[in-house]
Amino acid sequence: MPELRRIPVNGVELNVALAGSGPAVLLLHGFPHTWELWTDIMADLSDHYRVIAPDLRGFGASGGTESGHDAGTLAGDAAALLTALDVSPAAVVGIDAGAPPAFLLALRHPGLVRRLVVMESLLGRLPGAEDFLADGPPWWFGFHSAEPGLAETVLQGQEAAYVDWFLRTGTLGDGVSPAVRDAFVRAYTGRDALSRAFSYYRALPESALQIERATTDARLTVPTMALGARPVGSALQRQLRPVADDLVGHVIEDCGHIIPLHRPHALLTLLRPFLAGEDAVTA
Repeated sequence: MPELRRIPVNGVELNVALAGSGPAVLLLHGFPHTWELWTDIMADLSDHYRVIAPDLRGFGASGGTESGHDAGTLAGDAAALLTALDVSPAAVVGIDAGAPPAFLLALRHPGLVRRLVVMESLLGRLPGAEDFLADGPPWWFGFHSAEPGLAETVLQGQEAAYVDWFLRTGTLGDGVSPAVRDAFVRAYTGRDALSRAFSYYRALPESALQIERATTDARLTVPTMALGARPVGSALQRQLRPVADDLVGHVIEDCGHIIPLHRPHALLTLLRPFLAGEDAVTA
């Protein structure tokens, strides 16, 4: 079982799961997840790495603020966490809501990031995702970011059913273990918890602008792997191709959006050699 610590960064206290020793690997989750998203991945990687899995600002058991849920601020939280733990540089892995801050962290602070893995997300309005967005973004993006307070009012008291829908859909109907499911439901139950989570969606326009500005005069120089499944597929890889110097991409077949829970072994098959490469670079 990972060690849980509360670590203050950038004016907020993060709940952080820590396991193993060796080169650092930072894992950034998405919605509606907590650090428990990475349970299987941490158990494997901790044999060779110091694995760090925080609840993002405002998510799970981490502290929240009225603002600061944009990708740039979350990237700053990640940088401050690495500094607080004295473990830079690190390999950084981000999925869903964790992918844009992981990308900005690597773009802005390449000295802190040894290798980057991003999966099942889009990077703002960068070209390459036009086919994916042909019919518009997923419906919940608008629902979560519409009139402030509306989604919270509609969902209060129905959080378990709502989280269950994402977990079933994100695993192509297979679902997740009861322990992980219950942890996610607890983390997103209550009006305040919902509001903090939806603040990420309400900050998406700001995050998109940050990404657009950051890529106008900088390139992604760290070795990067883009992973897709259903529904994002290769869209993220196409967005990264024009701005990344060293990029590999894979689409995991017969896999839903929540890759670490739905196909952990397939993910580890790709992660292990990619992370091992950072040791070869360092040597």
